[in-house]
Amino acid sequence: MKAAASVPAVSRGYDGGKKVNGRRRHVITDSLGLLLMVWVTAADVTDRQAARAMLPVLRTRFRKITLVWADGGYTGCLVTWAKGKLQLTLQIVKRSDDMTGFVVLPRRWLVERSLAWMMHARRHARDYERLIQHSETLITWAAITLMTRRLARKGATPSWPRKPPEHFTVDDRQPV
Repeated sequence: MKAAASVPAVSRGYDGGKKVNGRRRHVITDSLGLLLMVWVTAADVTDRQAARAMLPVLRTRFRKITLVWADGGYTGCLVTWAKGKLQLTLQIVKRSDDMTGFVVLPRRWLVERSLAWMMHARRHARDYERLIQHSETLITWAAITLMTRRLARKGATPSWPRKPPEHFTVDDRQPV
């Protein structure tokens, strides 16, 4: 993510692959694409470095998670480290060499879709925050806004039963 001029130089970095001077957003989502964790770093921090810091926190916060899907940026000794130290299975979803152009890969698109949902908040088009913690908070806020809008959506099915319980009369809803 490109950083505005107000972002201090100590909290930004240069990503040579994307040719961007700014910050990188690392997120972990569940299988529905809802945000579990976010960590904002300088853009020169690699995916593997961020995963080494985030996965132990994920393991302590969410003990039941045992399988994590990741893209090709997380290959290497990180897979064996996560299995040995954290008892997490890190399954890499890779593109095959014969694929050309854009191809939707199973499970890999969940994080990309979640980031796209959060980008609907215009503030996330560029990083304007002086502190990294503020960026993380705004990303979390965007995810909370997204989730509450879905819960309050018109026509959403209610969580209570449609018909009244048996100990109520149908006409006046008073206990019998």
